[in-house]
Amino acid sequence: MTLVENFKIATFNVNSLRSRMPLVLKWLEVNRPVILCLQETKVPDVAFPKEAFSEVGYHTIYRGFKQYNGVATISLLEPNEVSFGFNDGGPPDEDRLLITRFGELTVINTYVPQGREMGTEFFAYKLEWFRRLKEMFIRKFTPNDKVIWCGDLNVAREPIDVHDPKRLLGHVDFNPEVWKAFDEVVSFGMVDLFRLIHPKEEGQYTFFDYRVPKAVERNLGWRVDHLLATRVLVPHLRNCYIDLTPRMQERPSDHTVLVAEFDRLEL
Repeated sequence: MTLVENFKIATFNVNSLRSRMPLVLKWLEVNRPVILCLQETKVPDVAFPKEAFSEVGYHTIYRGFKQYNGVATISLLEPNEVSFGFNDGGPPDEDRLLITRFGELTVINTYVPQGREMGTEFFAYKLEWFRRLKEMFIRKFTPNDKVIWCGDLNVAREPIDVHDPKRLLGHVDFNPEVWKAFDEVVSFGMVDLFRLIHPKEEGQYTFFDYRVPKAVERNLGWRVDHLLATRVLVPHLRNCYIDLTPRMQERPSDHTVLVAEFDRLEL
């Protein structure tokens, strides 16, 4: 067992890693997390810039195919075990689901399908994706295991998670069907780390649509990126916050970074 003091983990939908590499490397240099989970890397494995991460001391585990989707877990620690995608007979979606184990801690990095439009096969697939994820949790873990689930989950769970809940109700990321599907996964034994620290705080968002003029300045956003964990990890949680700095820089992603800090974790 390894004791890691000041354990920091972050999640970031980069919306094309190769376009965001200077931004990501700068954020790593300034913040130095133990683990950074990336989504929507949009880079096939043969072109993944692993050397750039290695040069600054990080291991890289990644999976991507064509110019869409893609997940990567960047870590100071070398993982003990790695798996990609589902293994349940359905579409594996290896470029949307990456599981890494670091000693006793398992990190589940997910890029959940967005769903496109309500009532379509794409939205039905999104709901099914959550169901499969819950079943995978049950097969592989117990609520007493040390598990962190993070990523772009394409769900804004509460009215305070969107800037205009009345107008946006019924969107594929903000509606009762997707709330129910998401809650089923959470009911496995997960806790929303951000809401533990900021239980009622409004105006805290991780996604700002490119198409909305000055969306960040006007704070017209969504909280669709999440860090959740099993309760055994909660006693050591020190902080969980949204870092808007990457979204304010040149050539940003439409998402920004969500960070959780623990005083220590035994891995």
